[in-house]
Amino acid sequence: MTDDDASVSLALALHGVRILGFANSDAVARRWGLSSDAVDEALGDAEACGWVTFASFAGLSGWSLTDRGRRENERRLTEELARVDGEHRLKRVYSDFLPVNATLLTACTNWQLRPASDGRLASNDHTDLEWDARVLRELGEIEHELASISENLESILSRFGGYDVRYAAALRRARRGEHEWVDGTAVDSCHRVWFELHEDLIATLGIDRNVES
Repeated sequence: MTDDDASVSLALALHGVRILGFANSDAVARRWGLSSDAVDEALGDAEACGWVTFASFAGLSGWSLTDRGRRENERRLTEELARVDGEHRLKRVYSDFLPVNATLLTACTNWQLRPASDGRLASNDHTDLEWDARVLRELGEIEHELASISENLESILSRFGGYDVRYAAALRRARRGEHEWVDGTAVDSCHRVWFELHEDLIATLGIDRNVES
């Protein structure tokens, strides 16, 4: 691996850990189409710099960013965005993303909860087919919005590519009755794809999710 290749692998490995939250090397490698060996090496270097830590608990093992690693990731993202003069364009796409994000969150909430006979909200047992069909239609409308957002994002930075494809694949499975593909955390569900996209955007723009408007 050349020094340039190693630098790219380190940047993507750090960012992969950021958007996945807690992940092993294989998951980070799959996210970017890298080899697991390259990611292992990159994260080993990152660990030596104090940017990531490795932990195991409850049968799971993976990497997470330290505060220093989060700052380093954001520094690299700022430089990446500056190289393509993409900040203003990305902010415009982000503005388009926010209202669709609100719709997605409402749809996922409606997938999890629905009014019971007494009018109070109850866990959605998916026996009301009309209710579920309405939510799936909303998710389908979001799919169309995401196609345009993804095209604009990929024109700025190629690493933004693929979110729309992953979302569409998850929605197809949800429409076949695989309910976890709407909001499951153990599969590449609509909500998981959307969460990663959201994290990718705010990380690249240096926005704090807690004070996001």
